[in-house]
Amino acid sequence: MSEENEELEHLGDGLEEQSTETITRVTGMYKEWFLDYASYVILERAVPAIEDGFKPVQRRIMQSMKDLDDGRYNKVANIVGHTMQYHPHGDSSIGDAMVQIGQKDLLIDMQGNWGNILTGDPAAASRYIEARISKFGLEVLFNPKITEWQSSYDGRRKEPINLPVKFPLLLAQGAEGIAVGLSTKVLPHNFNELIDASIKHLQGKRFKIFPDFPTGGAADMSNYKDGLRGGKVRVRAKMYSPDKSSIIITEIPFSTTTSTLIDSILKANEKGKIKIKKIEDNTAANVEILIHLPSGLSPDKTMDALYAFTNCEVSISPLGCVIEDNKPLFVGVTEMLRRSADHTVEILKAELEILLHEVEEQWHFASLERIFIENRIYRDIEEEETWEGVISAIDKGLKPHIEHLRRTITEEDIVRLTEIRIKRISKFDIDKAQQKIQALEDRIAELKHHLENLIQFAIDYFTKLQKDYGNGRERKTELKNFEDIIASKVIIRDTKLYVNREEGFVGTALKRDEYVCDCSDIDDIICFTKEGTMMVTKVDAKTFIGKNIVHVAVFKKKDKRTIYNVIYRDGKNGPSFVKRFAVTSMTRDREYPMGKEEKGSQMHYFSANPNGEAEVVTINLRQQGSIKKLKWDLHFSEILIKARTSKGNQVTKYNIKKVDLKEEGVSTLKPRKIWFDNTVQRLNLDERGDLLGEFRGEDRLLVITQRGIVKTIIPEVTARFDEDMVVLEKWIPKKPITVIYFNGERELFYIKRFLIENEEREESIISDHESSYLEVISTDYRPMAELIHVKPRGKEQPENEEVNLEEFISIKGIAAQGNMLTKSKIKQINLLDPLPYEPEETIPAQEVEVNQEEVVNPKSNTNEDESISTSKVGPNEPDPGIDDTGQSSLF
Repeated sequence: MSEENEELEHLGDGLEEQSTETITRVTGMYKEWFLDYASYVILERAVPAIEDGFKPVQRRIMQSMKDLDDGRYNKVANIVGHTMQYHPHGDSSIGDAMVQIGQKDLLIDMQGNWGNILTGDPAAASRYIEARISKFGLEVLFNPKITEWQSSYDGRRKEPINLPVKFPLLLAQGAEGIAVGLSTKVLPHNFNELIDASIKHLQGKRFKIFPDFPTGGAADMSNYKDGLRGGKVRVRAKMYSPDKSSIIITEIPFSTTTSTLIDSILKANEKGKIKIKKIEDNTAANVEILIHLPSGLSPDKTMDALYAFTNCEVSISPLGCVIEDNKPLFVGVTEMLRRSADHTVEILKAELEILLHEVEEQWHFASLERIFIENRIYRDIEEEETWEGVISAIDKGLKPHIEHLRRTITEEDIVRLTEIRIKRISKFDIDKAQQKIQALEDRIAELKHHLENLIQFAIDYFTKLQKDYGNGRERKTELKNFEDIIASKVIIRDTKLYVNREEGFVGTALKRDEYVCDCSDIDDIICFTKEGTMMVTKVDAKTFIGKNIVHVAVFKKKDKRTIYNVIYRDGKNGPSFVKRFAVTSMTRDREYPMGKEEKGSQMHYFSANPNGEAEVVTINLRQQGSIKKLKWDLHFSEILIKARTSKGNQVTKYNIKKVDLKEEGVSTLKPRKIWFDNTVQRLNLDERGDLLGEFRGEDRLLVITQRGIVKTIIPEVTARFDEDMVVLEKWIPKKPITVIYFNGERELFYIKRFLIENEEREESIISDHESSYLEVISTDYRPMAELIHVKPRGKEQPENEEVNLEEFISIKGIAAQGNMLTKSKIKQINLLDPLPYEPEETIPAQEVEVNQEEVVNPKSNTNEDESISTSKVGPNEPDPGIDDTGQSSLF
């Protein structure tokens, strides 16, 4: 046994030695190799250099195109193959990178199918498309004399470390890349704006630059944060509604294509967030996506829904990260442009110094050549037999004439003199030689002046770039501030909500029960029960609320316009109270009692009033004891609106038999003031922009466009307005509208006055001829106009004519052609101050004050803040606050 144990131990030792020889620790290796890999990806692939704005593969592509450049187009496949001499990138990677550079339409002159950034269509195969460097690229990218070079990967060629770019190319093209542990996203900026900003920086002025996207659209840059981490840019598609049944998208957000945009619209339609009938992609050179809408659907609301639920609005998070001195640097676009402008000045200085040296060398040799030939020094070498003697003879012959030279003569200069041909010496023209030297001296003086005024030279350089290449590079993306779109206000409510009042269930799956309203899956619903409980819960297939449900509706958060009128008994044997309140916020799925007692309470009367209506009800008591008054009326308008948690005012301590509705309520809320913010072309109640007036529930807005379209609309905050809108004001139905328009068919000006007959209809107020146009429009009661006539040939200028438009024509139908204003030719028509007019006084209804907030249309159940005071009892009326027992109550 001992021998066997020894053998086993020996065998185990051998296995242990063998295992230690084969196991390799990779911890240290992983740290070193991973760091090398991360550094390689950051420096050599994903992140551009701040000096020239290129990633390495882009720089190698441009250098290869320069190597192959002969003014003609080269096959992209050839350029790709040539680029691989500098680094073994994959051919598809090089081709894709080259297509991206070409699609930015700045450095590469393209020929063939290079794809489409609007539709996302890819470029043709590299063997089918051709390219050459653009004139702009040749001017700003290359100068071998000041370029720093390094060996390529195999040592066979020299490649540039950085190209001497004399333009903020990184900001013009933008850049995006994902490396190990970091990423970069520099958004593209406008060509001309970058040049203007560079000039301002060189002049010591402040500047701001914002992205400009090749796909156009509109962008909100309020949170751009100079392109640093944490910033955000909101980009929207541009769209308009040519009629009530369609929407046309004409520009798309950056980072999207028509295909991805249409996919997002179809997905939103499938989920029920929007509702469309059909969508067509008619995009060619320009974007055109036609969306057909179902009948009865608002185009304005649908456009807001497109922004809220589709890629018609996208958020882009910029992140300025570049490589400087082989290290990543996080920097904003303002600092990028400053460094680029300063770097351009340094490059221009280096180029001027090199050029000055070359011109001085030309002047030096031209001067030596003139001295050599004019003084016939070449004859001094006829008797010299050795090369050294020849050099010495020429040097000796030049010395008396070289005092004006700017540097000493070297042996190389003398050797160049010996290489002058006899033919040149025999035809040497002293006058022409002097003119050449003078031209070189002028050029030297010019270069020295540029060096002494380097900043101005750089400014002139940028100005020339803008003049030569700036045409057609105007801003494509419109800068504007966006209003936030609340999803719950624009979502399509195509789900039906049902309620089983007795059993206490609500939901979308109770299709055999009572229909309540349409809703969406993101809505909350508010419920009240006969037991005096209240709950807010999310829309679901089936939710238990509590038996005997008396009211169910979609809940609108912060809605202070909807007022609930309630009469309830607090507890099993307690007194009855009346209260008016709004529900602005609640904890979801929590029961709230109407009063202080949680058990035995009962609701006698309930009404939900979207416009703060206050009705009149009749209270009926049960006959018991010696109660003298069993029936009386209660006016809710006399009840102060309080908080939801308020107990309310006591109605009676006796048992109520029933409460009957005697009279429908009218609104007790004060009209709201509405403003129009011209910056975002939206209505608001936050005192931004111009005040349009105070609006009640039935009031409307008058809208007139330059195209001669007139309509009235309900003043909702979601309303959209055409860019050619010329009139926006509160509509007064009895106030006439006066129009002077040019009748294209008769080539004369006509005038008409009318009232809007159908407030729901959109109508044209000028003739249908293509040459007709709207000249003047007035909504004054008694407008005045001044006519400036065209001066007849050979006659004096007619005096200006004042016209009382009220007396000129009576009020007619909106479809009438109107009366001819004058037969003579009119140069200009000006509106003058209107004549005085005193409108009829209207007796305002008794109002209950309410603070202004959020809601514009009182019929739309939207939000508003309020602070209401109760009206007072008249001096001859009995005080209902004391009952027959002497206890303070309403009755």
